[in-house]
Amino acid sequence: MTKLGLAISLDRCIGCQTCANACKMQNSVPMGMQWNRVVTEGCDIMDGAHGTYPDLSRTYLPIACQHCENPACLKVCPTGATYKDEMGRVEINYDNCIGCRMCMAACPYNARSFNWEDPVHDPDFNYGDKDVPVRVKGVAEKCTLCKERTDRGDEPMCVKCCPTKARTFGDLDDPKSAISQLIREKHAYVLLEDKGTKPQVHYFD
Repeated sequence: MTKLGLAISLDRCIGCQTCANACKMQNSVPMGMQWNRVVTEGCDIMDGAHGTYPDLSRTYLPIACQHCENPACLKVCPTGATYKDEMGRVEINYDNCIGCRMCMAACPYNARSFNWEDPVHDPDFNYGDKDVPVRVKGVAEKCTLCKERTDRGDEPMCVKCCPTKARTFGDLDDPKSAISQLIREKHAYVLLEDKGTKPQVHYFD
């Protein structure tokens, strides 16, 4: 069995948004939409800060689909458009998506986007990996863990492009993998553990 996942170092994350932009280009994500985003914890604006000048602090939290082992989105999808594949990734069959947005309501991580209009790209064509499926108006979409790249044995683009090497990708079911060892050594944790979704994205300080 294989269970692909990510481990993200919050100490190393500098909030540069390279992961978000790399994801957007790799996956031909439409304008006005992000699958992978970096939020500033405790702030309602990007790059906000805690405290009063000059005593300020800032903490970044990269967040996308958590590729949960027990995904809430899958349970509520009425058509089976959302599914877990053999690599442990949570994926969407866009042909089966009817746009009901039940998956968006169920996801505790706010990790999906919806194409309310015909997707707009700038430049005006589908950029990114040639094997990435084209999404149309009326479907939900999200991080796929760069399925096309990882199917070929490559890292997700967010991992490849991170300038501080804050992201580690690998097989969570292999106790000898770099990601498994890192999670053990750093006592990594998951977001909203109480929701019982068992995310495959781990964080550590």
